[in-house]
Amino acid sequence: MDCMVQLIRFTAMPGARPASSAGPTVRLSQRKEVITMDLQLGGKRALVTGSSSGLGEEIARVLAAEGAAVVVHGRDEARTEAVAKSIRGDGGTASIAIGDLSTDAGADQVQAAAVSEGPVDILVNNAGVYDPEAQWSDTVPGAWAEMYNIDVISSVRMIQRLLPGMSVLGDLPKARQPHYAAANAARNNLAASLARELKDSGVTSNAVAAGSILTPARKDAVSGIGKQNGWGESFAEIEPKYVNAYNPNDTGRLGRPRDYADAVAFLASPVTGYITGATLRIDGGWYDS
Repeated sequence: MDCMVQLIRFTAMPGARPASSAGPTVRLSQRKEVITMDLQLGGKRALVTGSSSGLGEEIARVLAAEGAAVVVHGRDEARTEAVAKSIRGDGGTASIAIGDLSTDAGADQVQAAAVSEGPVDILVNNAGVYDPEAQWSDTVPGAWAEMYNIDVISSVRMIQRLLPGMSVLGDLPKARQPHYAAANAARNNLAASLARELKDSGVTSNAVAAGSILTPARKDAVSGIGKQNGWGESFAEIEPKYVNAYNPNDTGRLGRPRDYADAVAFLASPVTGYITGATLRIDGGWYDS
């Protein structure tokens, strides 16, 4: 899995219950005319950390479209409120929580805002950082500690604060970003360990190991690399050549945020109450060339 853009997400879901005998049904959203599934998330409250932009924003939007009341989290209040306002404009329910999860005080602030309108049923620990240029030779111990604090311990902070109220780089690392690979592996094992701790509680814990995510910033970077290499002028021309060179996978494309957001919504729903302690790889069948 390409270390430059791969992310691991931890999701803890309470209240798991057997799916109805009819199973999930497919319906057409009247707001945006996108296919959604009835994942039985109505009445649930979800906190998505790091959701003021990018993948986290898409996850929050999908959960809201499925009927959950979402708490949009970020450090910039204006950006965070803009996402929540947009979700409300689409007919969803959204509030905000502002705070820096790399500190205990920031995590306390986020918790207080998240539960101000009711207990949190779904926690999506999406907040994290990565450094695509980091190498073993120049990654100092302080960078390892900072990465672990933000990508792992911030998740622990929110789990410890919210769990009482609840009733693939890590898999296929490369030489670059060693501290990021180690942090991702830790988050995978954190999800599995928590699942065992939550045995018989009705709360499930899973991780999503994402492949390359085509955020707007990533699209600009890929386009620039493609033009430098003479792979074409349009993104449609460049993408398959970029994938072949940097992110070889069986689909021949990069993952879109919606690819991952749908998977998170699925794992957050009661219909997956028998899935716990798992790491779901969503990477297009990535392989190391």
